[in-house]
Order: sequence, then structure tokens, then C-alpha cells
Amino acid sequence: MNLPKSTKNLLTIAGTTIAIISFLIILLLFFISTLFESNNSFLGIFIYMVLPALMVFGLLLIPIGMIRAKRQEKRKVEGAPQYPLFDFNKPSTRNAAIIFLVGTVFLVILSSIGSFQAFHITESNEFCGKLCHKVMKPEYTAYQNSPHSRVNCVECHVGSGAGWYVRSKITGLYQVYAVITGQVPRPILTPIESLRPAMETCEHCHWPEKFYDRKQRNIISYLADEATTAWNVHLQMKTSASNSAQGNAQGIHWHINKDVKIEYISSVRNREKIPWVKYTNLKTGEVTIFEDNDEKLTATQHDTLAIRTMDCIDCHNRPSHNYQAPQNFIDELITAGKIPHELPDVKIVAMDVLSQDYSTSDSALMAIKTQVDEYYSAMYPELLETSKKEIEKAIAGMQEGYSQNFFPEMKVKWTAYPNHIGHMETNGCFRCHNDRHTSESGKVISRDCDLCHSIVAQGTNDEMQISNSFNPLEFKHPIEINEEWRTKLCADCHYKLY
Repeated sequence: MNLPKSTKNLLTIAGTTIAIISFLIILLLFFISTLFESNNSFLGIFIYMVLPALMVFGLLLIPIGMIRAKRQEKRKVEGAPQYPLFDFNKPSTRNAAIIFLVGTVFLVILSSIGSFQAFHITESNEFCGKLCHKVMKPEYTAYQNSPHSRVNCVECHVGSGAGWYVRSKITGLYQVYAVITGQVPRPILTPIESLRPAMETCEHCHWPEKFYDRKQRNIISYLADEATTAWNVHLQMKTSASNSAQGNAQGIHWHINKDVKIEYISSVRNREKIPWVKYTNLKTGEVTIFEDNDEKLTATQHDTLAIRTMDCIDCHNRPSHNYQAPQNFIDELITAGKIPHELPDVKIVAMDVLSQDYSTSDSALMAIKTQVDEYYSAMYPELLETSKKEIEKAIAGMQEGYSQNFFPEMKVKWTAYPNHIGHMETNGCFRCHNDRHTSESGKVISRDCDLCHSIVAQGTNDEMQISNSFNPLEFKHPIEINEEWRTKLCADCHYKLY
């Protein structure tokens, strides 16, 4: 085909070669992904993002080479026109124009398809969780084991609308830079300041006007004794009022009642300490301010610290990325049968090996196996023969629990990201409900257990206390601690276990 002389230069030929090769590789990878029905995000990134960018780079080199060649020709001819002339009477010009127009239309169509596919790839869970594998591994692993594992990441982290989409991508550019340059903090700091408000994400499914009846939660814990004794606690959780028709006028979710506004100031970044709380009754206009008598804010803190309005995330701060304390996931693994309950001292051994710090995940898994084997070899040598399968099963269960909750490479574990639901290992509810927050009129934010739940039954399998629904039981600590639970916060002891 007859083409302008300006196309016959090294830069244009190189650009054409790059564009053609990139296009052919795109077609090949697209064919492979379609044939094998692959949804791999890394393959998609190459097909719809990396290779198209390389192809566009090659296409840009074509006109740049042509312009450069023409300028070199002009320098050789005196009186040559300053701007290029397009003479469509010449076959070479017509051929170049046809190639340009057809190529442009073709490129626009491909770009539209590629942009659409690239958009979906960047919105996929695999893209969010696996692109920066080491950095995001803790969050992605916890997410896959969470109640929201079927909710796409972007539904919470981005939500609907172009504004937040653009904002998330701009924020993502810095995150990519931080990963490449190794500037990602370990662990990643929380709470995430740029996270979309809960009312624009969580409330699409869990809206405050709709609450269901109170729920019963049955918890099985295991004592650290030779028999690994099961301790049962059946709780009626007061998620709403006693009568469901009253919704969140009472109960735990009263905090986000549409007639109430709760504001607070936290003295630390992770919101673990809340020394100042403001209650506003939106119907009557009544305002009450509560201050922690042990940790009052200074005048400077009042002026500089932000006042936050309470929403879902202030309690449900780990809805999809929860890292459990060893005590809790060991209990779940025993209940699920993944750690054999019949092995003597199994809770003691598990708590010991899982409460240690390890430098890497691989060294932790090896240490768990070594230490469990050594314990039973020393204390119960006969079990190495009679209960070998049970010991191996216990080791596998402990390793599974560790792999889902501890990520030493990112310095991630439950202490790095305290869960504010409950009050056992961290203060959670007791950040405010601790009997220390009082108002000028003498009102107190109570830590009464019955505010949030009632104990329906408790005790060992052989000795269960059972109440009727109108007379809840008084809490009984499974181990005798001389009524200290009445005066101390749970986390004062339970946090120190680890």
C-alpha cells in the first residue's frame, strides 16, 4: 500500500510494531480467558489496562515519528510551508486518511469495551484483596470469613455515585504509591478517615427504622482445665425494645434512634477512650453532657479534638475485618470439632501456643506443631500412640485459627484492631458505660449488664442455671474471683491473658 514518505522512519515503525504486538497479545489473552472462563483479576489487568496502555503508547509514537520526519525534511528544503499540507489528490494521503479514520473508530470501540471491563475489574473483590497481596492479605482473609463475605468490597468502601468512585480512585493512587515505595504503615492505621459514612452504605441494608425482635445468643466457652470443661451462657440480646413494634425506642440500637443524637470526643485516634459524651433529645431539645471523672478533657483538648456523631461504625467497627482473640476462636474451633474436646489440656495448650508472638506466619505454623507435640510428649506420652490423629487434628485446627486471625508480616492481630462490640477483651461498650461518666445533675452512664442483654441460662453441661424469661439470672463468673467482676471492667483481666 502506498503511504506517505513520513511513515518510513524508525520511530513510526517501532510504534506500529509495539501497537500490533500489543493488540495481538490482547486478542490471545482474551481468547484464553474466554476459553477457560477465567475471572482472574491479574489477567484482566493485563488485558484491559496494561496492554492497552502499551498499545496506545505505540500508536502515539506513529504520528510523533511522522511529524519528526517531516520536520527533518523541511530543514533540507528552503521555503517549505510551515504547517503540513494534506493533498487528497495523492493516493498516499488518501490511504493514510482511511487508515487513520478506520483505526480511530476501531480504537474507540475497543477502548469503550476495555474501559467497561477495566471498571469492573477495579471494582472486583479479587482486585481489592489480591493486587497488593501482602498488604491486603489480613483484610481479605478476615473478609472471606465474615458475615459480609457476599457483599462486594466496593459496596461499603465506595458505594454508589460517581463522586465517591472518583474520590476512591484518587485515594487509591496514593495507596498504590505507598505499596510500591514501602510506605504502608504496619499495621494500617484505623479508623479509615476517608471511609464513606455508614448512613450511605450500611443503612442500604440495615436501616434504623427497621429492627427485628430481640435475639438469643448461645455462647460456649471452655475453661483452661484438664477436662476443657464447657461453660454455657445463653443471652437474650436487647437489640430492640421488648415489643418489636416499638423498634429502637429502647435497647442497644437506641443509640441511633431518630429522636436521639449522641455525640462524643475521643482522646485517642482509635476511639478506645471516650471521656466526653453529649446526649441530645431531638424532640424536647434536652441536652446532657457526661464526662469521665477519671480522664476529663483539658480545655486545649476541647478546642482541638473533633466531635463525632455516633453511628453504626462506632460499635460495629469491625463488621467485615474482625480479628478474634485466641480465647474466642479456640472456643469456636472446639465447638466446631476442629480441635478435639476430648484431648486433655487442649485449651491450655492452645492458649499457650497461640498467645505467643511469632515473626512470620510460616514460623508460627511450625512452632504450633512443634510445641503441641512437645507438650503431649512430655505430659501425656501414651497419647502419641493412642490419640495421634486427635493431636494432629488439634494442631491443624490451631494452625487454621492462627492463619485466619494473625498476620505477623503486617503486625496484624486482635490487639491492633480492637472490636468495640462487647466488652470482654477490650472495653468496647464500657468506653462509655463504665459508671464513671456523670453529668452535672448527677446522671450516670450505667454499666448495668441488663441494659444490653439478659442471662437466660448459664453453667456447665451438668449444672445449668435456667431462668424464666421475666427474671434474668445474675451473672456468675465461671471461675471464682471473689466478685471482682462487679467492680472491675472485663478487659482489665481478659486483655492481660494475652
